[in-house]
Amino acid sequence: MTSQRFALVLHGGAGVLAERSYQKEVDHMRALAERSRDMLGDGMAALDVVEAIVYELEISGLYVAGKGSSPNTDNRYELDAAIMDGETRNAGAVAAMEGFVSPIHAARKVMETTPHVMLAGWGANKLAEKAGLERVEDPDSYYTPAAVPDNRPYATGTVGCVALDRDGRLAAATSTGGTLKKTPGRVGDCPLIGAGTWADQEVALSCTGQGEFFIRSLAAGTAAARVRYLHESPEEACRWALKDVKRLGGDGGIIAVGRDGRVAFPYNSQGMKCAVLHADGRITSGVQEQS
Repeated sequence: MTSQRFALVLHGGAGVLAERSYQKEVDHMRALAERSRDMLGDGMAALDVVEAIVYELEISGLYVAGKGSSPNTDNRYELDAAIMDGETRNAGAVAAMEGFVSPIHAARKVMETTPHVMLAGWGANKLAEKAGLERVEDPDSYYTPAAVPDNRPYATGTVGCVALDRDGRLAAATSTGGTLKKTPGRVGDCPLIGAGTWADQEVALSCTGQGEFFIRSLAAGTAAARVRYLHESPEEACRWALKDVKRLGGDGGIIAVGRDGRVAFPYNSQGMKCAVLHADGRITSGVQEQS
């Protein structure tokens, strides 16, 4: 029997600047949440919804992912993404991929057309080319960096989406251009299953922030394990994981949705941009800021 309960959370990255308006991003995220309500309401699978929403975030140019990514120190655009189906735990990811519009589409191709979970660099590029994914012909004219380097050692940006569909299936997707001024070949937590992205039959999660610290704390996997084994709520589990990230010296945020429709979007950074489709049909969006 099909459940009528569905929910979704999407984020446009942790870390905000007090002097800057994010109204354009907030409006965009809200529109995507409204679109997701229609998609999920029509019975679309969570996996298809999170891929579609993250793709829209990538091509908008409003976030440090996809079109809004910044170049590395060699002036090249290396992008990462991951997607995971909670029902089967099938997953796909790409790392340090160059020359294609949508890393999340490439990650889905890795999951569905190869026996692997991740392809990196040239291998990811080759798969995307073989799959006929849309290319970026002129990187210098296509990319419109949504952020510029500042004095922080880890200026970051990521987008992500987690969803629960009407059949009780969970999925997560994350995409990023990585840290600003990053070293060529650098890979953060985003494409690492269990670090920046995770989905199982209990909860789906997507992380944003200083990736090295999310890797070292196994943030997404730790939060998921606390939901599964300690029966914590997504909120409790995510907050615990963020405390561990903070203990190591990092900050950021995590979005999550559980199989019962409970959502979470805690953060310990300066702020986080997000939109939420609650299980009761309400939509909220905004820039969450530290008081």
